[in-house]
Amino acid sequence: MIDSFAFSQALSLLFTDFTPWLYVIPGLIIGLVFGAIPGLQISMAMAVFLPITWSMDFLQAMLFLTSIFTGGAYGGGVTAILMNIPGSSSSVATAFDGHPMARQGNHNEALGIGLGASVFGAFFGYVLLLLLIQPLAFIVLKLGPLEMVMVVTWGLTLIATLNQGAVAKGLVAGLFGLLLSQIGMSTTGIMRTTIGNPYLIDGIAVVPAMIGIFAASELLRLRGSTYLVEASENRNISFRKLIAGFIMAFRRPGALLRGSIIGVLIGAVPGVGSSVANLVAYSEVRRSSKHPERFGTGEPDGVVAAESANSSSEGGSMTALLALGIPGGAATAVLLAAFSFHNLVGGPAFIRDQRDVVYSIIIGNMGQVLLLAVIGLLSLRVLGMIVRVPLSYLVPSVLALCAWGGFGITGTISGPVTVMAFAGIGWLMRRHEYPVAATVIGLLLGRMTEGEIVRTLQISGGNPLSYLVERPIAIGLLFLLIGAVAVPPLMRMRKRRREQAGKS
Repeated sequence: MIDSFAFSQALSLLFTDFTPWLYVIPGLIIGLVFGAIPGLQISMAMAVFLPITWSMDFLQAMLFLTSIFTGGAYGGGVTAILMNIPGSSSSVATAFDGHPMARQGNHNEALGIGLGASVFGAFFGYVLLLLLIQPLAFIVLKLGPLEMVMVVTWGLTLIATLNQGAVAKGLVAGLFGLLLSQIGMSTTGIMRTTIGNPYLIDGIAVVPAMIGIFAASELLRLRGSTYLVEASENRNISFRKLIAGFIMAFRRPGALLRGSIIGVLIGAVPGVGSSVANLVAYSEVRRSSKHPERFGTGEPDGVVAAESANSSSEGGSMTALLALGIPGGAATAVLLAAFSFHNLVGGPAFIRDQRDVVYSIIIGNMGQVLLLAVIGLLSLRVLGMIVRVPLSYLVPSVLALCAWGGFGITGTISGPVTVMAFAGIGWLMRRHEYPVAATVIGLLLGRMTEGEIVRTLQISGGNPLSYLVERPIAIGLLFLLIGAVAVPPLMRMRKRRREQAGKS
């Protein structure tokens, strides 16, 4: 499956001259910083630094931009763990267990686990890409809107499990998010619930809404506390514990492999991306766990699943770009612009004619991941110091960053207003114990689900069941979805019955 001659040429391109590697470390640092600041998306960082690549050759440009991509994939998880504020939509599930670990004083271990899972997930994704780029491209071409409905529905099923104490509250919060996602012009061109406001024509801006409901509302909730971690003895930044957490991720191979595989497969689908991958992976690892009740209270498997999935999806998204010339999301769209800068077009012809360059990009990204392990561990000593900053200083400064991030996303006052409005909504939901994560999932996936359903109905001529019979991949995904939802509860019920029978 690997062309040995092209592979040797790729190694020569990468290691006879170390100039391409000089751009990797700055790119990783840029990605870590942009990923960790709410509102500053990875794609935004890549777009800001795209003009710099004019003076680089193609391989240097790709390694620089993809290193920003790699660093940002982990950077978003740092604030999700330390402050319950996902730096990007791809880190939402990381906060579910990462932040409870931090509040318990296990922030060093949580950061190390997240880094270890990210490094493994990204490396795994690129290894699969190297071995299976052409077969994966063939599979991606076979996926249509009906298959996307199955994948996105898989992510939506997580809503029902986010509030075990009161499932009804989780469902209500998720339904609220789904309703909010329907504001604005529909996929079919119908205007809905805009109340005459031109800012709502395109719907609610998801990222500012996520910043408000997650970040700003969490900061409002913390205003009565003194520090993120109350116990002073737990605020230390321990390099030894960071290393221990890094190693701990590899001691959970089930969650690590499951999250990485799900991330690669979902990341390869254009338009879906890491925000869906980390939710689906978290959901599946939780359902298959022997102790699902621990999730949401500081379970390391939850952090491992979420971080391995959002990082491995990076390799998956590169599949569509390199093999088909189709950007899988905003970040790979910027990479496509770098292709055009150098008069290149991704796709089958690119793989056939310049296979050595393709291998160079993939191997270079694998090298970036190993560098991320070193730079990440060193930078966490600094980033982890946030737990030692008094909240009286931290809250106003981060709130200002949230407002700035909202403005940066939309370019209008609607961004900060959305942040403020959703901060109030999030504060009320937290006060009455409704899971804000369920609303975010509904908001993230609602519009995507609607679009795919509409396209399925159009293609099937209004008869989706007969269309389903003709789609074997969709049938397989449907059975997997049913099994994922139904089997774990049945297994737990059977286990309880056996325990009760044993006691009697």
